[in-house]
Amino acid sequence: MALNEAEPIEVTTDFYQLYLKEQQKVFHLQNELQIASSQSQMYARELSNIYQHSKRKRKQLADTNKQLVKYASDLRITFSSLKKAHNELQEAYRDTIFRLVLASEYKDKDTGNHISRISRYSSLLAKKLNLPETESSNISLAAPMHDVGKIGIPDHIILKKGILNEEEFSIIKTHTTIGAAILDNSKSAILQMAHTIALSHHEHWNGNGYPQGLQKDQIPLVARIVSLADTFDALTTSRPYKSPYPLDVTCKIISRERERQFDPCITDIFLENIDEFVAIKNEVDCRNNEENDSEFYLSERDKASF
Repeated sequence: MALNEAEPIEVTTDFYQLYLKEQQKVFHLQNELQIASSQSQMYARELSNIYQHSKRKRKQLADTNKQLVKYASDLRITFSSLKKAHNELQEAYRDTIFRLVLASEYKDKDTGNHISRISRYSSLLAKKLNLPETESSNISLAAPMHDVGKIGIPDHIILKKGILNEEEFSIIKTHTTIGAAILDNSKSAILQMAHTIALSHHEHWNGNGYPQGLQKDQIPLVARIVSLADTFDALTTSRPYKSPYPLDVTCKIISRERERQFDPCITDIFLENIDEFVAIKNEVDCRNNEENDSEFYLSERDKASF
C-alpha cells in the first residue's frame, strides 16, 4: 500500500489584525507622550514664571528693606531733633520763669536761690506723694511763679521789716489774685498749673486762708504742696522781717500748723523726709556760695507761738 502525501496546515492567525492592534497601541502611546510633553512644557513655563516672579519679589523686598533702613535712620535723626527741641523748649520755659520771677522779686538778693529751692522742694514733695512724672515735672516749673503777683505790691510793704498793719496785710493778700490774673487764660499746662498755685497757695487747710477761704480738699493739691514748700523756704532763709530759723524751730512751726495751715498728709510726708529737703537747701545754697551768719530771732508774727 502506498504512503499518503502530507496534507497542508491551515494558518488561522490573522497577522493583519494583530498589526492593527499594535499600531493602535503605538498611536495611543504617542498621544500620551505628546500630552506629557505638553504638560511638561507648561510646567516648565509656570516654574519659569514663578522663578521670575520670585526674583522680582526678592528685588522688591531688598529695595523695601533698603528703604526701611533709610526710614529708620531718618526717624532716629527726627527723634533726636525732637528731643533736642523739647529740651530747648524746657530750657526756654525755665529761663522765662526765672526772668518772670526775677521781675516780680528783683529787690530780693536771694531770688535766684529761692526759685531753685521752691522748684526742687515742690517736685520732691510731688514725687513723695506718688504724683505722675509729668505732674512732678510741671510743678517744678510752675511752683517758682507762686508769688509773681508781688510785682503789683508796693515795695514799702514787700520790704517792711516790722509786722504789717491791717491795711498793709489786705494789700499784700492781693498778690494771689494779681498773680492769677497775670497767668490766666494760657493754653500751656505749666502756666495753667502756675495760675492755680498763684491763686491758692495761701489757702489754709482749716479754711482761714485767702483769697477764697477754701478748706481741705477744696484747695488744689499742687497749691497745698507749694504752700508747705514755700513756708519751709521762708522759715529757713532771711526775710526783711526775720533771720533764718534753725531746723528744729522750723519743724516745730510746720508741725504746729498741721491740720491748720497745712494738709496733714503732706505735712507728715515732709517731716518724714526732712533730711532730703535740708540736703536740697544745702546744695543750692552751697552752689551759689550763700552763707548766712545772722543771729537768730523770731519774727513778730511767730513770737506769740513761742
